[in-house]
Amino acid sequence: MRIGFIGVGNMGYAMLSGVVSSGFVSADDVWASNKSSDRLDMVRDDFGVNVTSENRELVKNCDVVIVAVKPNVIDGVLKEISDCLRDGCILVSVAAGFSIEDIENCVGNSCKVCRVMPNTPCLVGEGMSAICRNENVSDDDLNVVEDIFSCFGKCEVIDESLMDCVMGVSGSSPAYVFMFMEAMADAAVLSGMKMDMAYEFVGQSVLGAAKMLLETGKHPGELKDMVCSPAGTTIKAVEVLERYGLRNAVIQGQLACVEKSKEMNEKR
Repeated sequence: MRIGFIGVGNMGYAMLSGVVSSGFVSADDVWASNKSSDRLDMVRDDFGVNVTSENRELVKNCDVVIVAVKPNVIDGVLKEISDCLRDGCILVSVAAGFSIEDIENCVGNSCKVCRVMPNTPCLVGEGMSAICRNENVSDDDLNVVEDIFSCFGKCEVIDESLMDCVMGVSGSSPAYVFMFMEAMADAAVLSGMKMDMAYEFVGQSVLGAAKMLLETGKHPGELKDMVCSPAGTTIKAVEVLERYGLRNAVIQGQLACVEKSKEMNEKR
């Protein structure tokens, strides 16, 4: 199986890196295309994959084509490659706000199309990706796409109607977490800790908390209660966070993200 990546910016590079580093396919079976020759030289030097500046050349040589370009240029890219997709090729788009119907309007409704929403932790092999497909994608085809995206994190198959929700809960949510972490580190500095040490404590604490949620299967409220002793320091912090509306701020911010995503889709 030969896999091609059209666009090797940060996200495309991260996905390509995960696919090659995991051994899912050999470097000889991976293609990359990009406008920047410097970027292509870097990808070739780093991974030994095939590179080209011509998207059509890549498509003619690949069984799975992952389009990792910006939403404002994806329609042009899809129309450019539409007449040279191989028979049975699986076309995967990671462009936000570009629906399966939008993709089919560019390449035809007989193509196998998957739409995927990854997030930036793919850069460190801990991404969360949502996958949906059109009716031409078989279960075996879907398994291939799941295997690819499992190379750099976790993935779930969803109905496309949930894609705006996914944008709020995973696509954009690393930004919310980074804001929370930055605030925690600032508080640590106010309490006398050096900034680099504060980020180490905060980063490891958030990593550990996330791992506890995923591995124990416990409700986050139960995990919170495990840390809170009667009349202790943690419950005092929780009381103040509640007073200032932490949870409501997160909920309203995430819902605003979802609504913005819906609004952008409706404008297409």
